[in-house]
Amino acid sequence: MFRPVVARCTGLVAKRQLINSTSYIVPITTIHISTRFYSPPSALDRNAISRRIIDVLKTFNKTNKDQQEITEKASFQKDLGLDSLDLVEFIVAVEEEFSIEIPDKIADDLKTISQTVEYIKNETDAS
Repeated sequence: MFRPVVARCTGLVAKRQLINSTSYIVPITTIHISTRFYSPPSALDRNAISRRIIDVLKTFNKTNKDQQEITEKASFQKDLGLDSLDLVEFIVAVEEEFSIEIPDKIADDLKTISQTVEYIKNETDAS
């Protein structure tokens, strides 16, 4: 069942030959050139990313600050009062908002809104 798929993916082409009334498959190798397509840089500007992050952040804000009071310099834990569980939920919400996946090592290093905005701006798959 999977043989044709594997043959197509690896670049092998099978040729069926008939010799003395028995058929068998003779693999013929071909040159398989792989092509990579890279996505273009993110078309999002810094202000749009910042606004969308602040909109997501409003649902996690424990200090009752308005959207106008939240700046890019705000720290998630110190200024906005997010604990570790809130931070994980916030990162998941940002991943869903921008259709990206943030690795755990990088997510641990994101401490402010500006760092998160900068990461998303540099992420080519963000939408």
